[in-house]
Amino acid sequence: MSTDDGRELFLFRLIPPRADFAQTMTDIEEHTMGLHTTYWQDLLAAGRVVVYGPVADPEGVWGLGVLRVADRAEALALAEADPSITAGVNTFEVLEILGGTTG
Repeated sequence: MSTDDGRELFLFRLIPPRADFAQTMTDIEEHTMGLHTTYWQDLLAAGRVVVYGPVADPEGVWGLGVLRVADRAEALALAEADPSITAGVNTFEVLEILGGTTG
């Protein structure tokens, strides 16, 4: 289902390589996650992201992003271009939000 501007909403879930990733990142992983944060800040500034950030799951922190894009293909392209994905640090899931409403 589309938002008022014709774009669709998708949930991006960033899946870390281990449950304690947030506490045990190596220097290289920490650098990569800095690039990841900059990437998502840029997407937010461009209006392609509604919200993003780490989720304090008791099973292990993971990343959440809500994308506002034309279609699933665009959501997947943005996910695949995330520096933490291209570096092979994290994996991801992209799921459509059905009937989502934004402010």
